[in-house]
Amino acid sequence: MQPPPDETRRDPAEDVQWSRPECQLWTGTLLLGTCLLYCARVSMPICAVSMSQDFGWNKKEAGLVLSSFFWGYCLTQVVGGHLGDRIGGEKVILLSASAWGCITAATPLLAQLGSAHLAFMTFSRILTGLLQGVYFPALTSLLSQKVRESERAFTYSTVGAGSQFGTLLTGAAGSLLLDWCGWQSVFYFSGGLTLLWVCYVYRCLLSEKDLLLALGVLAQGLRVTRHTKVPWRRLFWKSSVWAGSSTWCPGWWPFLLVCSAGFSLTVSSVRVTGPLPCGSSCSGISVNIQDLAPSCAGFLFGVVGVCLGGYLIETTGSWTSVFNLVAAISSLGLCTFLVFGKAQRVDLSPTHEDL
Repeated sequence: MQPPPDETRRDPAEDVQWSRPECQLWTGTLLLGTCLLYCARVSMPICAVSMSQDFGWNKKEAGLVLSSFFWGYCLTQVVGGHLGDRIGGEKVILLSASAWGCITAATPLLAQLGSAHLAFMTFSRILTGLLQGVYFPALTSLLSQKVRESERAFTYSTVGAGSQFGTLLTGAAGSLLLDWCGWQSVFYFSGGLTLLWVCYVYRCLLSEKDLLLALGVLAQGLRVTRHTKVPWRRLFWKSSVWAGSSTWCPGWWPFLLVCSAGFSLTVSSVRVTGPLPCGSSCSGISVNIQDLAPSCAGFLFGVVGVCLGGYLIETTGSWTSVFNLVAAISSLGLCTFLVFGKAQRVDLSPTHEDL
């Protein structure tokens, strides 16, 4: 007896989607996690002026420390998405958050290790960038697999709002802590809160068995089978996939990288609280990748590179070229999406795909 057509097209991932109460609980938890992500991220810009005074950094050295975060950040985008698709985005987020939380809380201690303050701080920022780079690709993978299609835009935009809250929280509370207790307290604050969040997720939302299984998979080099096989070759020939990718990170991530380096040139007179991403991206552009290919959304989210902005600012010494780059790529991405962009799912096998 042949199964009904609807069951033939049904994605196995639908069987493990969150219920409404689970979705609400995870949405609130991930909102807080995104908030703490940015709390840890902007701790260094908040403290850059005070640290420069304590360690005798000039503007170029302070700019090196601030911009080094994004050089690490750009290297783990694809890795984070791939790990999220293979072992589960929630596990990737938990493991990375525990690591960057420890590094953030330990930053004042690292600064006291010998006289090479600049080297230690630059290394810690690169490492923090590497660990935080997996967050949003893993988040995209998680929500694409666990959240119903009709609720993805609202869920992702709600979780993404944590970036603004985190920046505002550290900008306000961090400035007070900086004045009252010194720059070390800012790192203790953001790192400590992150570790508390990790403990809550580990104890209340994830089972120890699943986490140990994920660690075992990582130790074995991701040699694990999946119930569904992603048709990569056919997927990358889809114009809608490239159209969705063209409107995401190329437009504003190089700008963030350059803002970190460029604003630090005036670090002696300006306290940087970190840039804010475009709010509309969370509810629109970010969700499009999840609609197109939920089985591998994390990987596709991280495909786009983010290094060109840093190269331009170093070779030209001018912000003009970077703003021109942002404008050109954003315009090209808009035109490409208007012509080729779709919301039809493309990661299913041809026999299960609505043509």
